[in-house]
Amino acid sequence: MGVTGCSRYGKGAFAIGVFDQRIALTMPIESGSAGVPIFRGIPGEGAQSLSSAYGEQPWLGDAFGSFTGSPNRLPVDTHEMVAMVAPRGLFIMDNPHIANLGPRSASVAALGGAEVYKALGAGDNITYWSDVQDGSHCANRPEWRTPLQNNIRKFLLKTGNEPGVIRMHSKALGRLADWRDWQTPVLVDGPTTPPPTTPPPTTPPPTTLPPTTPPPTGGGCTATVSVNQWTGGFVAAVRVTAGAAPINGWTVTMTLPPGASVTNIWSANRSGTTGTVQFTNVAYNGSIGAGQSTEFGYQGTGTGAGVTPTCSAA
Repeated sequence: MGVTGCSRYGKGAFAIGVFDQRIALTMPIESGSAGVPIFRGIPGEGAQSLSSAYGEQPWLGDAFGSFTGSPNRLPVDTHEMVAMVAPRGLFIMDNPHIANLGPRSASVAALGGAEVYKALGAGDNITYWSDVQDGSHCANRPEWRTPLQNNIRKFLLKTGNEPGVIRMHSKALGRLADWRDWQTPVLVDGPTTPPPTTPPPTTPPPTTLPPTTPPPTGGGCTATVSVNQWTGGFVAAVRVTAGAAPINGWTVTMTLPPGASVTNIWSANRSGTTGTVQFTNVAYNGSIGAGQSTEFGYQGTGTGAGVTPTCSAA
């Protein structure tokens, strides 16, 4: 069986897929606050507030009431709900053009949950797609047609085996690295290590937004990259930061690992798809103030691990 729905019905479809193991394919569409988006990201994104989502409809139980103004105190977040669907099929469809839906926070939830899919050896069973043109809420979008057919064939008809993809619109590009302070475990069969006899130390949850990288003290520019990898593919988010003086153009150079290839790019131009690739600014993000940053991203096949970006200013 598969389950789907948009908006409030997207929240319902997501919850059903999380808790009902009979569901082979879960397909929430633009579920918004109290759906896929991480609770901790909603306040900073300008999405529907948690207090509004709590009060408008019974989307969140009464136990959630004390956390609406302080989601960092929550012991869980929605990336763990994404992970609870694993290893079953999950196709999250999102709308990057309506901030009230929390699409950037939804993409972070998908990226975090995808790490659990990978640990279970099921990285090909999750798809997140917000790279759409039509900004209308709950529209029927042609960009979803092929991945939807692939998921139906794979999980409901058992006649296909297309791998899932993570495809985010540049307007709602989530960065898992801003939130994650954990590493994806490598799960193996065999004897397990006995539990420790003393409780491990705990770290209190942060009370402020994740820190940003401080600007360099010199001129020119620097670049950092965050890679989210799954079986056979990856998404890279690159941050370009100006130094002590403003810049009016930039070039980021990366050498991709053997077998890796760029298949999709946003907010930048590129030369080539394999080997040493240069990424240059587009018209709207070439000018960066002193100490300020801009971002671009790309999707690729193969592995994106180990790339070291270098930046030069025009």
